[in-house]
Amino acid sequence: MRWRSVCLVLALHGLGAAAEPYIPVEDAVVLERLPVAGTERRELRRARAELAAQPGGPGPALALARRYIALGRAEADPRYYGHAEAVLTPWLERPDPPPEAWVLRATLLQNRHDFAAALRDLDAALRRDPHSAQAWLTRAAIQEVQGDYPAALRSCWALAGLDASLGAAVCLGSVSSLAGRGEAAYRQLRAAVADSGAEDRDELLWARTTLAEMAERLGHADEAEADYRAALGLGRRSPYLWAAYADFLLDHDRPAEVVGLLEDQVRADGLLLRLVLAEQRLGRPGFAGHAADLAARYAANQARGDASHLGEESRYALRIGHDPAAALRLAQANWSAQREPRDARALLEAAQAAGQPEAARPVLDFLARSGLQDVRLAPLVAALAGGTR
Repeated sequence: MRWRSVCLVLALHGLGAAAEPYIPVEDAVVLERLPVAGTERRELRRARAELAAQPGGPGPALALARRYIALGRAEADPRYYGHAEAVLTPWLERPDPPPEAWVLRATLLQNRHDFAAALRDLDAALRRDPHSAQAWLTRAAIQEVQGDYPAALRSCWALAGLDASLGAAVCLGSVSSLAGRGEAAYRQLRAAVADSGAEDRDELLWARTTLAEMAERLGHADEAEADYRAALGLGRRSPYLWAAYADFLLDHDRPAEVVGLLEDQVRADGLLLRLVLAEQRLGRPGFAGHAADLAARYAANQARGDASHLGEESRYALRIGHDPAAALRLAQANWSAQREPRDARALLEAAQAAGQPEAARPVLDFLARSGLQDVRLAPLVAALAGGTR
């Protein structure tokens, strides 16, 4: 069965073939309440009140946009990003927008994986304010995702020249570890975290998650798990952390722990994917329903032209849809936009499953050129390299 057919069948199973869209008869009808905790709700009300009291100044608008973006990340809910964009748009339409408005819109574009447009906004912000640490950090993050490690390192060094915080060390360590200095960068960042005395939980969350991912690539499983658990222990909502740790657990054949971690986190597509993969291994009765729900979401993404999750769709097509050819097409499209280790793995696995080793050549060339070290990729590289000669 082809991948699109799988999507359609599962979508109909999950949604009901005869379902009609519900259109409320009054504007006041509540369709859904966003899951915002009490403290966050109060802070949002305060930020909105400040904007209403000072509509002519950029400060309250930028503060509210930052709050929405933070909630979007914490909840993995794109609706908050839409609210942030609505707040920013009037300022971006002015002849001389505040530089931070460009930086915040670049963050929204980054979330949509429109990296070229995000980098243009960051360039505009940095021309106005070359001392914007957030602009340099966001620029480095995008360049890292694109696999442009020399450019990402330059952005990290620019950040380090402005900011001696732990964040600059994480930026440098993360990129250096991908650019052929895996073990040295890992040890240096571990020492920086130990010596930093940082108390910012969000900064520590980023540092610990980065260390865990670095340790995984180097094959230091015990250290990776310790850092994942340290990050979880900070008590911050982080769908990215949960997804990364779930992947670690799946790689170590611990699907029951994935269910315990994610069974209440099904709103985010990426987390639902990991839950479905765990349920599949365990033969849990909820697997079919969750798989159908996820297929419907992917079909909706395709219908609206959202290509930000192609790597995860490839994983679904391969593991759940059992369609290696579709998985390979999705992984190839994904690789054209982003080149993180997980993206390399998606393409290598799909090429192997589809019996098309020559399709792995772009990844193999990238790995040789960049010096990226990842023990999880080594068996795939060894299996596919002979078939591309």
